[in-house]
Amino acid sequence: MRVAAIDCGTNSIRLLVADPSDGGLVDVVRDMRIVRLGEGVDRSRRLSAAALERTRAALSDYAVTIAAHGTERVRMVATSATRDASNREVFVAMARAVLGAEPEVISGAQEAELCFAGAVTGLSGVNGPVLVADIGGGSTELVRGDTSEARPLGSHSMDVGCVRMTERYLHDDPPTPDQIRATVADVRCAIATAASDVAISMPATFVGVSGTVTTLAAIALRLDRYDAAAIHGATLSAPQVDDITSRLLVMTRVERAALPAMHPGRVDVIGAGALVLRTLLEATGASQVIASEHDILDGIALSLLR
Repeated sequence: MRVAAIDCGTNSIRLLVADPSDGGLVDVVRDMRIVRLGEGVDRSRRLSAAALERTRAALSDYAVTIAAHGTERVRMVATSATRDASNREVFVAMARAVLGAEPEVISGAQEAELCFAGAVTGLSGVNGPVLVADIGGGSTELVRGDTSEARPLGSHSMDVGCVRMTERYLHDDPPTPDQIRATVADVRCAIATAASDVAISMPATFVGVSGTVTTLAAIALRLDRYDAAAIHGATLSAPQVDDITSRLLVMTRVERAALPAMHPGRVDVIGAGALVLRTLLEATGASQVIASEHDILDGIALSLLR
């Protein structure tokens, strides 16, 4: 049974058309567009007309792709930006009209569960306790579980993400030391709150998903272009994350854009995302992070096969 999953986040919208295979998935189509749906939502609590139109255009293309590939089931979820928006019903109506399926605005707990399912299924050689961090545009999901369990053991959604932190603090190019300190203080506060729901300091394999983590992995691997196969399963040490974060934060937008594996839609927010990852590594005491190309998008597709 061919399925289609759509993940609509704060920064990007993504599509996966896949076939089932031995409890996992075989990709037919995997696509990502930067639409910045959550632009300005942290301040205004509203989805702007321009952001909605960018998302509508991408979703229209996805509807054509889904129909062309004979998909039997479709599920679309929307996360942080849409959860926060007072006019989310406008988004829901638009998505329903374009896609012909009801979009789901899911909770942070649901987002964490889907993320864990996707991340764990997509990584080989990882066993036992796992702590998954999904650094999104508007929020970061922390999920603790075990590879032997079908569901996470604890999760928490933090309102810190690369778009939200950039809009809130990192206004200069490059950001000032005071702006960086304010970002870190906010992230540390969010992590301290999350620790009541997730045992972040207990030993576990630390897995990072999302464009922030995979972009940092591409930089660490010195790739001359983005290569998902090379990035998936790559390990970054805590000192590597610290070094790359420090370098990104002193670069200008032009210098960041010139990095070979940098997606244009991440140029202005990658510094904030890197700060979130570095602060998480410090808080958990993890010595390294494993980058995964599989995440909530895969979890959504897997949910359609159950």
